[in-house]
Amino acid sequence: MLLSRTSQYAVQAMIYMATQPPNTPVLNRDVALRLNVPAPYLAKILQGLGKNGLLYSFRGRLGGFCLREEVVRLSLMELLQLTEGADFTQSCLLGLKRCSDETACPVHFSWLPIKQQVIDMLNKTRLDELAAAVQSGRYRLTDMPLGIVKPE
Repeated sequence: MLLSRTSQYAVQAMIYMATQPPNTPVLNRDVALRLNVPAPYLAKILQGLGKNGLLYSFRGRLGGFCLREEVVRLSLMELLQLTEGADFTQSCLLGLKRCSDETACPVHFSWLPIKQQVIDMLNKTRLDELAAAVQSGRYRLTDMPLGIVKPE
């Protein structure tokens, strides 16, 4: 149940966008610059999130992406199920194709309680809470605080 790079970038981008003024489009290249991620890769991620109904996308000179208003209440689990797939919590920690109580890998029963705690945390944690934590200045999304990273 480790997160792919795609999911990591999606979560970071969604948190960043949730810190922006509502209904204000943000350019992909600005988000990529702020988060220090590849712009073409992030563009594909944001387009996918748009197709899944999380973002509005606007073409043209004043275009960009912005969060749909109701998305700020989205849980991390809901977001990750879009980027990782609906059954991502079912995958084996060691990568085996079949891992269950009946066909357990060597760490299955040790991992189960930890995995359940992670699932509970992902279900309880909302995008607006994460955005508020970043805006407070206590937490950050990049190696540098957002105030230091300036778009060119």
